Amino acid sequence: MDLEMLIEYWRREESVAKIKGWDFSYIEDRHAEIGELPWDYKTVIKEHLQEDMRLLDIDTGGGEFLLSLEHPLSNIAATENYPPNVELCRNTLIPLGIDFKQADGGGELPFEDGAFDMVIDRHGDFNPKEIYRVLKKGGLFITQQVGAYNDRELVELLLGDVPLPFPEQLLNSVKAAFENAGFEVLQAAEHFRPMRFYDVGAIVWFARIIEWEFPSFSVDSHLHGLLKAQAIIEKQGYVETKTHRFIFAARKK
Repeated sequence: MDLEMLIEYWRREESVAKIKGWDFSYIEDRHAEIGELPWDYKTVIKEHLQEDMRLLDIDTGGGEFLLSLEHPLSNIAATENYPPNVELCRNTLIPLGIDFKQADGGGELPFEDGAFDMVIDRHGDFNPKEIYRVLKKGGLFITQQVGAYNDRELVELLLGDVPLPFPEQLLNSVKAAFENAGFEVLQAAEHFRPMRFYDVGAIVWFARIIEWEFPSFSVDSHLHGLLKAQAIIEKQGYVETKTHRFIFAARKK
């Protein structure tokens, strides 16, 4: 494929970069995370979750993970603030009887004090003081988060040395914030693992979707970085970056 055709292909990938819920299946055959996390987020939740518990999922996306827990629907509440996902949740979660409300995970939660036995949050924003408020005494908060250094090698390849989008997303910072809010830390661990892209078109799609990590990215404005990525793939078969994840669980004192 000559350069002009290659660039046109990347522009097509850019034009179709949309996502429903949190579904990356569009590029599943063109990228892969290597290895497994040393924990399983669902298993950690299930170890503590009982059927009679009132559960809140903050920043639920499209509710896919929440529904996979198979918790009694009458004991579930969820929030989401990304407009396409809000519409999706209203169409899928509310008819099931789930108490869904539009809300920013980092702001005020539209629920009463002490309303929940457990609050969970997978890769979403959170407010320790609000989580403390809506939990019952002894209630649990369990989260898996994307760390501050996520995809950093790929960001620097395409954009150069831009600032971290969420520098506070570090495990020690989160631990301190929750301890200050009145929580006892139960579990805290982090992990980096390789992620490989086998096609620059997949990189383009990914960078447009994860716009907070790749600010102002476009094919035309960052062509130099894409050409470097193409040269790496032609030489070794893939571009490698690292995902940064941490898991954190705490109990309200």
